[in-house]
Amino acid sequence: MKRKTSQFLIPVEKESHQDSSYDIYPSFPVENGAIKKGYSTLADELANSEIVILDGYVGIDWDEVITSMRAEFDRKGLKTSFQDINAFLKSEDDISSLITPFLGGDDPIFGYKASIQIRDYFVEEKLGHNKLDPDANINIIYGTGASTLRVDGRLVYFDLPKNELQFRMRANAITNLGFNSPKAHKQMYKHFYFVDWPVLNREKKRLLPNISIIVDQQRRGNPVWMAGEDLRKALTSMSKFYFRVRPWFEPGVWGGQWMKERFKELNPDVPNYAWSFEMIVPENGLLFESDGALLEVSFDMLMFQESENVLGKAANRFGDEFPIRFDFLDTFQGGNLSVQCHPKPEYIKKEFGENFTQDETYYILDAGEDAEVYLGFQEGIDPNGFKRALEHSYTSKEELDVEKYVQKFPAQKHDLFLIPHGTIHCSGTNNMVLEISATPYIFTFKMYDWQRMDLEGNPRPMNIERAFENLNFERQGKKVPETLIAQPKIEASGDDWEKIHLKTHKDHFYDIYRYEFDSQVDIGTNDQCHVLMLVEGESIELEVEGGKNQTFQFAETFAVPASAENYSLVNKGKIRAKVIVSFVKDEAC
Repeated sequence: MKRKTSQFLIPVEKESHQDSSYDIYPSFPVENGAIKKGYSTLADELANSEIVILDGYVGIDWDEVITSMRAEFDRKGLKTSFQDINAFLKSEDDISSLITPFLGGDDPIFGYKASIQIRDYFVEEKLGHNKLDPDANINIIYGTGASTLRVDGRLVYFDLPKNELQFRMRANAITNLGFNSPKAHKQMYKHFYFVDWPVLNREKKRLLPNISIIVDQQRRGNPVWMAGEDLRKALTSMSKFYFRVRPWFEPGVWGGQWMKERFKELNPDVPNYAWSFEMIVPENGLLFESDGALLEVSFDMLMFQESENVLGKAANRFGDEFPIRFDFLDTFQGGNLSVQCHPKPEYIKKEFGENFTQDETYYILDAGEDAEVYLGFQEGIDPNGFKRALEHSYTSKEELDVEKYVQKFPAQKHDLFLIPHGTIHCSGTNNMVLEISATPYIFTFKMYDWQRMDLEGNPRPMNIERAFENLNFERQGKKVPETLIAQPKIEASGDDWEKIHLKTHKDHFYDIYRYEFDSQVDIGTNDQCHVLMLVEGESIELEVEGGKNQTFQFAETFAVPASAENYSLVNKGKIRAKVIVSFVKDEAC
């Protein structure tokens, strides 16, 4: 299967990793022998099954799957009957009519979260006339949505990480669900985000308890798999101890060199790295390891099965949506981000179908001497004049004097800038930003982008009208440093540790603390999931009662579920450790 990216394909077996460096393939251990490799072992496992359902996510290479499985069963002398679920699909015109209300019309970026079901893609009358071959040793129904036939059989689910799905998309190697031809990439991603992913996530959640075998199909010709029972057992274990998702990295027009220089396992043959998705539930995956073999499933599987263990009291509000995200924005030797804002809660729900909005903060993990952050308006801002200036700059391609309208503040290591919805902002150059935010992540209304093209040489879409429907012009002048820059306050301390509150804005539903310690600190979850990162120091060891200790390095994001109740962090380095901890505020549950 073709993929278009500079990022390495994940190896089947984990190579030796330097314990002192950031790990781009973090894995959770499962029993020896649990993960198996190849189509031949999968065929061995299924050889005595009379009916097999091969279902899976959009983007799976079904041609490879069926060609390989047919060849393996032929070698065993088994007569097989393969039935493609696509034969039961509605026409493309009918599917297009079904999904069009959710695609946002001509909007290049935004649509509305689809409320339809996978079964809506199929002709109901055809599903009822399915017939199995009585002469076959094995009847195999395959394809995305195969379980809609409601035939009893062994369910084999093929999963695909969202990053690999997008790499296949960029190579025009896949299509959206129910379509034969790929769209332009931005339109295809919008279709995935607002339609395919919600539809297939609901189906994945329904199927998870009954999956007999889970298959990771991202490596061409070399799938890895394990029993569904082992997967569910591992998810339960993870929900009681800790988890770290597999991060993924992307270049960008404003990207920098900080990650490229420090994360040694990344491909250095790129111009920059702009983002790292450290923990963004809709797109990250979870890696399991057995005897060195790596298998990846989507992060949302953990939430579908174990949301109460993971979130504790916050599950009452968020259900199986993980509420907090961590990601990196690297502008070291790079450029400014676009001047932007994010939607109001009522706006994001009404316009896009999201349950909560994209409230953000910038935690400065590292900063150059000239690092700055643009935040809030200048005193006396004229909204109409600002809008006219933006529109003129957009049409004329003339540069905008941003500082005439937007304030700029020096950024220093460990500063926290607060960016609740409606706040105009962007990071300047020479910042390594840890963005601690609510989970929604694509709802950025760009107003000005310094007259840059994207990496493919195309203009970047602006969202001036949407921005002005959400901008808070009261955040101007002295109010900005008084209310949008956190003031650290020591809340508790001991002989060699301090608990420092970096109080967030009242509009943020999550809070942020920093623990600084020389030896060890003990923390209670208070029935909340804690998302953590070592932001200064070398390494720390996590100790959770009943679980195996786990070491984390500088800049690695990990989470301790609410059900862990209590945990300890042990400083394994020679200098003081500083750890950021974020969780949902009690009053927001």
